[in-house]
Amino acid sequence: MKEVRVDTPGGSYPIRIAPGRLDRLAESVPADATTLVLVTNPTVAALYGKRAEAALRASGKPVLRVELPDGEAYKDWQTLNLIFDAMLAHHCDRRAVIVALGGGVIGDVAGFAAAVYMRGIRFIQVPTTLLAQVDSSVGGKTAVNHPSGKNMIGAFYQPIAVEIDTDVLNTLPAREVSAGLAEVIKYGAILDAAFFAWCEAEAGRLRALEADALAAAIARSCELKAWVVSQDERETGLRAILNFGHTFAHAIEAGVGFGAWLHGEAVGCGMVQAAELSVLAAGLPRGDADRIRALVSAIGCPTYAPDLGTERWFDLMQGDKKTEGGQIRFILLPELGRAVRTPAAAEQVRRALDLTVARQAGEPSAIATLA
Repeated sequence: MKEVRVDTPGGSYPIRIAPGRLDRLAESVPADATTLVLVTNPTVAALYGKRAEAALRASGKPVLRVELPDGEAYKDWQTLNLIFDAMLAHHCDRRAVIVALGGGVIGDVAGFAAAVYMRGIRFIQVPTTLLAQVDSSVGGKTAVNHPSGKNMIGAFYQPIAVEIDTDVLNTLPAREVSAGLAEVIKYGAILDAAFFAWCEAEAGRLRALEADALAAAIARSCELKAWVVSQDERETGLRAILNFGHTFAHAIEAGVGFGAWLHGEAVGCGMVQAAELSVLAAGLPRGDADRIRALVSAIGCPTYAPDLGTERWFDLMQGDKKTEGGQIRFILLPELGRAVRTPAAAEQVRRALDLTVARQAGEPSAIATLA
């Protein structure tokens, strides 16, 4: 088993990475827990619900299962209330522990529920998608979406443990694998050029879910994110670099409707867009931008964004959480392995959109890629 520790003012906790961790969840259950609230969705419950419940019951605690509708479209206030309704109906107290079993949507919603139920209770992350394992389950960002933007209502709230069972990835659809790999290569792009080069060499093995390559990618991704989060828990400075590609990605997700694209697909495409903007506004060498586009394509993510219309793009990006005083601040790369947070001129952004939005015949359109 590989263990990575996250140390923040909001809490210190282990990330445990190994095959079979799903059967050992009781190891993370606090001795004083009263009820374990297993939050999941029907798809994950059908695959792993009974195993997870059995593992949690081995702790000697009662388990309440709450199933939420499946998909990004249900990452909203109404779905959040389903957790509260079930917990209040079963008289869950402040020593109840929420266990989030699922992908990023489940982790974000269940984590937010833990952050605000009775002003805060403990929770455990059990991510079942690659994207959740390397990104959303680590670092304490919890939220629901609003029609005006993604993750606009939420809290920084750390789990007490993250349990990563690498075996569960064998049931992931290919699109979900590609989406998770986008977040993996992001860490190399912003923090570790050698890791980026390793991902280039291992892209085929990663897409094929070869165990040793996948375990190495997950562990390194968690190490890099843990280091950043430990330095800046609440995204007042350094942690913002983890949003590389996300300003464009969130515009894609809001523009086409939450759930039409997987988050990682939008991040992959958004990184291509941010790389083009980096060439124009941050001095990234042309060859490095081409490497990013090539690797995003190699892992199976779109490299051209949908044509939302330039003004719509700007409207959506202005609504992003990273906008300050009406000015969009992008995460850009002066070079592979180093990221900076900076504004960009409107004309530079327009040029980057021209280079990355599927508008001309013969371009590999994002929608066709996903179809």
